[in-house]
Amino acid sequence: MKRSFLITLVLLIFGHTVNGQQFFEIWPHGKIPNSKHLPLKDSIANERVYRVMTPGLYGFFPGSQENQGAAIVICPGGGYSHLAYVISGLQLAKWFNTMGITAFVLNYRLPNSPDLIQRETAPLMDAQRAIRFVRAHAPKWGIDPHKVGIMGCSSGGHLAAAASTLERDVSKINDSLDAYPFKPDFTVLVSPVIDMSTSYAHKGSIRNLLGPNPPDSLQKAFSLQLQVKQTTPPCFIVDAVNDKTVNPINSLLYYEALLQKHVAVSFHAFPSGGHSIALRNNPGSTNLWTSLCEAWLTEMGIIRSLTK
Repeated sequence: MKRSFLITLVLLIFGHTVNGQQFFEIWPHGKIPNSKHLPLKDSIANERVYRVMTPGLYGFFPGSQENQGAAIVICPGGGYSHLAYVISGLQLAKWFNTMGITAFVLNYRLPNSPDLIQRETAPLMDAQRAIRFVRAHAPKWGIDPHKVGIMGCSSGGHLAAAASTLERDVSKINDSLDAYPFKPDFTVLVSPVIDMSTSYAHKGSIRNLLGPNPPDSLQKAFSLQLQVKQTTPPCFIVDAVNDKTVNPINSLLYYEALLQKHVAVSFHAFPSGGHSIALRNNPGSTNLWTSLCEAWLTEMGIIRSLTK
């Protein structure tokens, strides 16, 4: 499916033209790294993207009067087999806009693509490049380059945490964007996959990202609780105790690792919500997570209080 049709579909979902919403290719045209450049097309069905051939960002911009100077890159979930770009992407982007935060939904390559040379590095390459891309265009968009964060749900949370913890620069291609830092300034995780080396790991994400029967060394390298350092950015985590898809111990492992390294973290584990914590219509107290997240963003100095 052509990208222009995907953009049209996005606009139809919201029922109107989104202010300033457009698609940005993050790699030089025809020079996407880690690609065999096969003649394949993007694949999308039932509000899910199954193949990404042109990595990029869907930008959602607040009005100039509301712009708080912060930005966030959103990594949709989908077990590293697809991108659930509506519920864990576009809807969240519009919510961030209401806080004056510029939001970008990352259309990242999936590791099961036959076009890839090295499967496990592709999503991280695109996430690192996305952070650099936003910082490179920060003056144009009224963004403070020191307030560029990343968010992810489920496997998208694993990608967001990987971009926050892994130190290896896999997105360097010797162009002008290499000069910009690839680590985000803050992280927001919802029901994230974190572990890939213990019994708490999400087996589907391991298989899809690392391939069948990955070596222990690779599983530990992508077990992000083991990669936390004092330089890891501050993090907000929300999860549900009754999540039967991704064990909430994943979030706890990351929380404990952040605490041990003295990284600012706010962790909220709600009694219900399963693996379906969304922007709204959550059960019981789980519906509070968006207000808590906004308060945390204010407390961390990323945005100004909207009540003043």
